[in-house]
Amino acid sequence: MAGNSGGPWGGGSGGSGGSGGGNDNRGGWRPPGDGPGNDIDELMRKGQQKLKVLLGGRGGGPQAPIGGGRDEGPGPRVIGLGVAAVLLLLWGFSSFYTVRPEERSVELFLGKFYRVGMPGLNFAPWPVVTYKVIPTTGERTTDIGSGQGGANDNGLMLTSDQNIVDVHFQVVWNVDNPEKFLFNLADPTETVRAVSESAMRDIIARTDLAPILNKDRGEISAQLQTNVQKTLDSYGAGIRVIRVNFDSADPPKEVIDSFRAVQAAQQQRDTMVNEAQAYANKAIGAAKGQAAQTVQEAEGYKAQVVNLAQGDASRFDSVYQSYQKAPEVTRRRMYIDAMESVLTGMPKVILDGVGQNVLPYLPLGGAAATAGMGTATGTMATGTMATGAGK
Repeated sequence: MAGNSGGPWGGGSGGSGGSGGGNDNRGGWRPPGDGPGNDIDELMRKGQQKLKVLLGGRGGGPQAPIGGGRDEGPGPRVIGLGVAAVLLLLWGFSSFYTVRPEERSVELFLGKFYRVGMPGLNFAPWPVVTYKVIPTTGERTTDIGSGQGGANDNGLMLTSDQNIVDVHFQVVWNVDNPEKFLFNLADPTETVRAVSESAMRDIIARTDLAPILNKDRGEISAQLQTNVQKTLDSYGAGIRVIRVNFDSADPPKEVIDSFRAVQAAQQQRDTMVNEAQAYANKAIGAAKGQAAQTVQEAEGYKAQVVNLAQGDASRFDSVYQSYQKAPEVTRRRMYIDAMESVLTGMPKVILDGVGQNVLPYLPLGGAAATAGMGTATGTMATGTMATGAGK
């Protein structure tokens, strides 16, 4: 009991070599072990072992030194170089990046736009400069209509003639300006969807149902592409619309049977109207042709009569002029012309000599068919010639 007279914590008051059993507890109670720095040394030793494993050394617990010495591990300089090398590798890995040909990168300097990285190996010193790689040349497709956009987007649109049509189309686009695409749009896909749907509804609202279903899809697609591109450019979206695929435009499913019946009736009506129009064109063309022919014939007859009348008048004037100059000669000439016109084409008999006992001449041969006429004519001619001779 005398050796533990130092109070309740066993701290004796004797000096060194006193009767307290040789314990040098000058400062009172201490933790168990060899001293206050033993636990810290143990923690340092474990950390050095882990770092040694990372640097390629052998793991495990502390090994007994050869020759009874103590294994102190790598020195502080080696540890610092190893840590620096690891940090440098990690920094280089975070700073160098590769951009493929179909991509572009947007680099940010302290959160603000710095530059656009081109294809190849690029350097962005992290963490001062960060980057984001964006595919640019790849085509992206946004489907609209036929329930592609959810319950609120079923493609039902109202036409200008108060009909409802179910439209399904695709907008194919890519990134034209990575900077604008990254900073100006919060959700590019939804923006393209909203702009395309709005533009299509505007076009459908200004178009009748029949052209949409039949023949104007190409024109509508071109107009839609122009309107969507113009709107996205006004937003500064950095998006280029490549094309618009107008897949289908059909009536709603609830009325499609009735609509098909109406379409069939309209087609039949159009067929009958076309046939009637063709018949009308044919009949009108024939009537116009006949009328033109009649008019031409009348014009020809008119010209003929007028020309004959003018010719007779001119001939009468010339005869009258001649009669005034030589009445006797003109009278005889008129008589001869009249007789020529009367006797032309009639059978005639000429008798050589004049007498009272001239027998009637009976024509023979080919003139037998006109015997009676020939006899009378011969008699008349004889008398005429006699009369002429008498004169």
